[in-house]
Order: sequence, then structure tokens, then C-alpha cells
Amino acid sequence: MAISATEKPLSRVFMSDYRFVIPSFQRAYTWQAENILQLVSDLQDASASANTPYFLGSLILVRDGESRYQVIDGQQRLISLSIIIAVLRELETDPVLLSELDELILEPGNKLRGIKAEPRLRLRDRDAEFFRSYVQEGDLEGLFDLRDGDMETHAQRNIAVNARQVFDELAKLDDGERHRFASYLVNQVTLVIVTTDDLAGAHRIFDVMNMRGVPLTASDVFKAKVVAALSPAARNVYAARWDDIMDPLGDDAQVLEEFFSDLHLIVSHKPVCTQLLEEFRADVLAAYVKEQNVISFIDELLAPYAMAWRVLDHPTDTALPDDVVRQLVLLNDYPTADWKTVAMWALVHSVGNLGSADAAVFTRSDDRSGNGGTTPAPREPMRLHDGTRLRTILQALERVTGVDSLNRQSPLTRRTRMANAVRGLDRDYTMPQNKGFLVTDDDRRSALAHLRGELQTNPKMNRLLLIRANEQQAGFRITRPRSLNALPIVPERVAKNSPFAAWPESLRDFWSSRIGNLVLTQANEQQLAPLQTFKERRDRMLLSSSSRRFPLTEKLGHIEELTAKTLQWRQDETVRLIAEFWNIRYDEGNTDLSVLDEQQLTRGSAPRTPTAKRVTIAQVLESGLLVAGETLVWERPRKGERWVATVTANGKLRLEDGNEYSSPTAAARAAGGNSAGLSVWKRTSDGRKLSEIWKAYRMQKR
Repeated sequence: MAISATEKPLSRVFMSDYRFVIPSFQRAYTWQAENILQLVSDLQDASASANTPYFLGSLILVRDGESRYQVIDGQQRLISLSIIIAVLRELETDPVLLSELDELILEPGNKLRGIKAEPRLRLRDRDAEFFRSYVQEGDLEGLFDLRDGDMETHAQRNIAVNARQVFDELAKLDDGERHRFASYLVNQVTLVIVTTDDLAGAHRIFDVMNMRGVPLTASDVFKAKVVAALSPAARNVYAARWDDIMDPLGDDAQVLEEFFSDLHLIVSHKPVCTQLLEEFRADVLAAYVKEQNVISFIDELLAPYAMAWRVLDHPTDTALPDDVVRQLVLLNDYPTADWKTVAMWALVHSVGNLGSADAAVFTRSDDRSGNGGTTPAPREPMRLHDGTRLRTILQALERVTGVDSLNRQSPLTRRTRMANAVRGLDRDYTMPQNKGFLVTDDDRRSALAHLRGELQTNPKMNRLLLIRANEQQAGFRITRPRSLNALPIVPERVAKNSPFAAWPESLRDFWSSRIGNLVLTQANEQQLAPLQTFKERRDRMLLSSSSRRFPLTEKLGHIEELTAKTLQWRQDETVRLIAEFWNIRYDEGNTDLSVLDEQQLTRGSAPRTPTAKRVTIAQVLESGLLVAGETLVWERPRKGERWVATVTANGKLRLEDGNEYSSPTAAARAAGGNSAGLSVWKRTSDGRKLSEIWKAYRMQKR
């Protein structure tokens, strides 16, 4: 079995020497938005040091012909990198750079060398054409126009969501920043390419690389630094003390790095830490070492904050008051964890003995001392000396985390807010003085506009929003079942014999991604998918008594017939409840923002950068890029099919049968069963695809 391993930058990975194929036995693309956004954030931070390489791990490949390789390990990264490059290409206006980015994804071919033009990465058969059409061949506008029901697999949904999120993130950069990011990505991000000609051997390599050898963690490095600064007499005692503190956090290197990064922010007030080992030693440890007081670092900083970290991971197992536990549970709902820094600060400064080895932080029923329950339960009660401040901070923290999540703020923006909040807390500012907890009128309007419009959030965030609305309605914390999902009332895929098929396509299209159409239930997607009537879906959603704990779900039982008016009522009520929960219902002029529609909320505050938010026909009409009465055509010469659509003054496409549709995708589905609406419709006056017109509209925001 011949094995080779070389480290290469991406510019030497996405090239003619490699054609990557994902074997059918591999799992699908599973990265969530938080995974790819974390990668983008890490790369943005790393690109600040332009000459410092960023190692992205290894690829394990099996040769499958000349320059063709099966990917055994690394597909998640390859797909995510392809999405990032595709977004950079979409945002690029320089034709030379655009072409160079394009060649990283698509092999242009070379007849003399016998290289055919094709994508550099081929996914599993079920998702290959989707990925090729929308991402690799550059139809991101068509991708952004798709509804959830237009995608056949979870992998396709992940691709669509991640592309939208990356677009929104990178669109915030100006041309210079984006070019520096792209240059760093191509030249300084490296991968180790491990190749073999034997599939079984590749799996053995995978096992060895992932299961043998335990590299030093951040905790190991900092422990060595601290212990070296101790007197010989204290070394053994405090080495053991360090282990007692850190062992319960586990040995996951990424978790430990996140803990020390958060501790670095708390001490230094710096939102970004690109080189943790160096910056933590300089910004945190150096002062303790210089003053020969590293024991104080262990006892007064490391111990209480490590315990605070554990409390945040398991709030329901602690001896904290119920209302504090509830606030920590709400924070744990979020798919991001930037809030942890402020919550840790609040716990450490509100519980006097949080760092004591004898403090009864966790309950007897779930001892998390790290001793497997073999030691007696601690006897020293927790000393919560400033419960009012703790509750105030946690409530304000949950509020700004919710508003920032709805407004899809970048990791850097969220992290900067947390750094400002800790700085203000250290300076003993009042809550109104602390800019880390400030929510402006623009923040309120933007958040409510996102709630009113098409949700651009992932399933976890949709679930969180409905939990907030239901608990605000109930007036208390609702005990949640283990399985709890936010599912649509109107099915995503409507069968021809479904009563919902009688609804206009535009109406189904409008409600498919809005919060008024979502319900908290223990049912899952597979159970609801075959159910096509409202009564069947309602009864399945209400089948479990645990589902009926939630007031907005329970109210479904009082609805006999679902109408658009019913959905609008649910929408209005849900938006109002969430606005009240986060105290964003009224602006500084006491205007009730919860009753304003999406257009009223966004008027005068349009984003200055393009976003991946779905573009409507009405918006393009208003911009002048389309004109009412224009004719569009979709031709399929091989099938002898030709469909014609007319742009109406009210922002719809009218087919020749007289039916009108609110999106090009909906019109394409109705005409020829194809969901790639933006790429198939062409304007008859100049042959221009709608996807090109939509991109021109989106770029007007720059």
C-alpha cells in the first residue's frame, strides 16, 4: 500500500491534479450554519496576520484513476470551502479575480493535456446535480430563491442555508477586505493531502489519525507555564489542584480552547484572539507570573470561571434559584455561544464561593465533581450574594443575544458586544450606560422585520423563537419534552389531492417560511410529511400531551378550518409575544413596532450591503430592472416545450392559463415542474436570465 502525504495551500488543492469524488457510502453534507460561520470567522481573524498559515487539517484520499480521488475524510471541509469560494465569486466584480475564483471550483479543461471541463468536486449522486447547478456553476440567485420544500435532502438544505449565511457575512466586507480574505484563503490556508491506492488502507489511516496520539491541549500548555512559575514545594499541590479544576471540563481540545478564549476576553476585553497560546500568556498569565502570584491565578481566576463554565453547560443540575436556572436554560437555546463570556462573569461576581472545592454548586442527584460520585457531596452551601444583579445581567444578556441572532450579526460583532459588556461591568457602569447591552431603535425594527418576513433562521432558532412566544403567553417556564420541533402547518410539499392544492400558489409561497405557519410539537417531519389535510396535521401535532403544554400549539385544537386569515392572526400574535419577551415592542417614541408590517419596519433602514434574503418580483419592478408587461420565456427544445410568462404590475408572473405566481420558482414549478425558476426564465427583449437581473438588483445594495 503506497502512501504519500504533502501539505499544500488551497491554490494547489483546487487544481487539475485533483478531481475529488464523494463515494456513495459516505455520509451526506451535515455542516450547519454555525459550523461554516465559525470557519469564516476564524479565517477572517487569521487573515489579519497575512503571512501566518492556517492549517485546516488533513484530507484522506484513495486514487481512483489519473487525478481522480475518492474522499474518505474531509468532504465537509471541501464542500464548505467550495461554498465560500462560490460566494466570493458571486460578490466579485473584477473579471480577472472572478475568473481565478471560478477556476478554483470548476476545472476549465485542457484538450492538449486531455483534461475535461468539470467541477473539481463531485458530491454523492443524490446531491451532485444540485450542488453543481447552484453552487459550482454559479446560480446562487436561483439557490436563494428556493423554498425549503424545493430541496429533496437535508444536505441540500444545509448547502442552501450555509450559502445564504456566508453570503451575508462576506457581503459586509468592502472590496479590499474581501480581496485580502480571498488571497489569504487561497495562499495561506493549508491541508495535508494523504493519498493511497487502497480503500481499506485509507480507512486504517483514518482510524490511526483520529484515534491514536493525544496532542497537547491549551490547558496542558498553560498548566506547564503556571506550574513552572511555582516554588518546588507548591508544584505538586497546585498541579493536582489544576487537574481537579480542569478535568471536569473534559479533554476535547476545541472545548478547552473555547474556554480559554472566553477567559481571555473576560480579562483582556479583546473580542478577537487569533493566536490563543501566545495571546493568553501575554494578556492574562504574564501579570501573574511577573508578580510571582500564579497561585492567585489558579484559585481566584481559573477555578471560579471553570466552575461557571460547567454551570452554564448543566444549569438544571445546579443549586441555583429556579428563576436563574430558567434564564440560563434560555441562553443555552442559542446555536451560538458568545453569550457565555458575560454569563460567566455574572456568575463569578454573584456567587462568592464559586471557585471553592467544597462549594455545593451541583445537587446531590447529579454530582459533577469529576469524581464519579465516589466522594461525599460538598457541605458548603453556595453563597449567592448579589442575586438581583445576576438576574438583571442574564435577562439583558438573553435579550441582546436574541436580537443579534435575529438580525444575523456576525461573530465578530457579537463578540465585540460581549467584550463591551464585560468592560462596562468591570467599570461598574449601570445597565443603561453599558453599551454591550444597548438595543437601538434600528435593532428593534430590524429584528421585528425579520420576524415579520421570511425567516432566514435555522430549525434550532425557529424552535427558540416559538419557545419564547409560548412562555411569554403562559407567563412561566414550560417544561420541555426531549423531542420538540418547529414544524409547518401547511405542508412543504402539497399533493394534488390535498385541500391545500386549492390555495393559490402565491399564498402557499407567502406562508411557507413565516413564523405564523410554525408550531411547536413533539411530532417530527417524517410523521407529518404524508399528512395533507389541516385536520390530519393538527391532530398529529396535538397527539402528545407534552405538545399541548404550549399555549400556541394548544390553540390549534380550537381551529376547525385553516385560512390565510388564521395564519395572519397567529403571525401577529407570535410577533407581539416575542417583542414583549425581549422588550422590543415599542421604540423610544413609544410607537408599537409589533403592529407594523415588514415594509414599514424596513422603510428608511435598508441594508447598505447585499444580503442573501429572497428577492421578490415587486422589489425588482420597483428598482426599474423589470417593467410591468414584459414577457419572459422558458424553452425546452428537446422536449418541444415552451412557456411564456408576463410580468404584472402587482409583482407577479402570469402564465398563459391566467394563473399568477409571486415568484419565478413558483411559476416554473406550475409550468414545467422545475424548481430552478430564476435560471430558466429569460427576458424576450434581450435574452437575459432572471438570475442575472436578480443579481444586478442585489448588487445595487452595495
